[in-house]
Amino acid sequence: MTIPYTESIIPATQPDPYLPLVKQVFRIDEVTWGSEKQNFLVRYRGDLLIESQDAYAKLSNGLQSLDVTPLFRVEDGGETIILMKGIVRPKPSNPWINLILFILTGISVVFAGTLFEYRGPLTSDINTILPFLLPSLLRGLAFAGSLLAILLAHEFGHYLAARYHRSAVTLPYFIPFPFSPFGTMGAFIQLKEPPKNKRILLDIGIAGPLAGLVIAIPLCFLGLYLSEVDTLPLFLSQGQAISLEGNSLLYLLMKFIVFGQWLPAPVDLGGLNPLLYWLRYFFTGQPVPYGSLDVLLHPVAWAGWAGLLITALNLIPAGQLDGGHIIYSLFGRKSRIVLPFVLVALIILGTVWSGWWLWAFIIFLMGRAHAEPLDQITPLDARRKALAVFGLVVFVLVFTPIPLSVFS
Repeated sequence: MTIPYTESIIPATQPDPYLPLVKQVFRIDEVTWGSEKQNFLVRYRGDLLIESQDAYAKLSNGLQSLDVTPLFRVEDGGETIILMKGIVRPKPSNPWINLILFILTGISVVFAGTLFEYRGPLTSDINTILPFLLPSLLRGLAFAGSLLAILLAHEFGHYLAARYHRSAVTLPYFIPFPFSPFGTMGAFIQLKEPPKNKRILLDIGIAGPLAGLVIAIPLCFLGLYLSEVDTLPLFLSQGQAISLEGNSLLYLLMKFIVFGQWLPAPVDLGGLNPLLYWLRYFFTGQPVPYGSLDVLLHPVAWAGWAGLLITALNLIPAGQLDGGHIIYSLFGRKSRIVLPFVLVALIILGTVWSGWWLWAFIIFLMGRAHAEPLDQITPLDARRKALAVFGLVVFVLVFTPIPLSVFS
């Protein structure tokens, strides 16, 4: 039932217990009563009387005792308040789960780092491998400490931003994955309640990548300074293999700052203009840089590079990823138009690195859901708009089209 609002027109059989609270912050033009099937109590159309962020805080506090949650929306170009039955009451988490997962992930990352650094013979004779294993373990610990520091900074960036805004959130859940290049599939935190508005969504979403980069960039520089430059094999003998880390614009620039040249430095450009050569290599990893001068990564550099890659993956502008939060905070529901372009780009990139097909599949399944704020009227302020644009620029700088290549 939709009716123009006057104080005398609300039916006596359907009193409006929320009206006194709503009138404090909202000029009402129209009232629509809901039902269980429509999944809302009542909708008010009109105009806010005070600044939207203050209005939401005042109304939600007042409705809390009535077990009602307000939603602020823009519908058909007008401001709307929708009242929903119930309030999200976050349940306590079990921090022991977080701690156990972190310990298991630490062990897994040390194992992966040690395995990656091992240069000894492949044998079951412990006496034979022990002299090679101990140095590998020390380098594995350097890798693990660096990578875990980046992941901790990233996740606690989210966590502390959420706590600053008094949003209920879990501690980070780390995911061990020992038989992988990094020994982990990363970590995540879970919001226990929807963010109140786009400003809070942006702050929580972007805090993780920026905090992670604050640690990853210095560690990557340190690791590069500890690394050596050498010539890659011109030919690979039977059973020999090499793996090459991919390049982002930021990583290329960091190598140039440290070593004074673009690496891997090719033997020749094959008659191409240098810019065309690097564009092709950047997006396809071809031609394979046999015989090129390249950096042999120190474990700390390897962890720093992994931190840049993790940041890039999280900043993909889709769904529940950090980049999805950023794009949603900028454009609201219009940001959904970005999803098809992201999927097409990942499918195309999958022709040169098949891992992107897995990411495209995951984003197709999960990328259509966003963390929609309760208050969608409050816009980003100028500072946060600039911060969101900066987050997208960071994504461009750290995105790695070909993360890892293995040649044998």
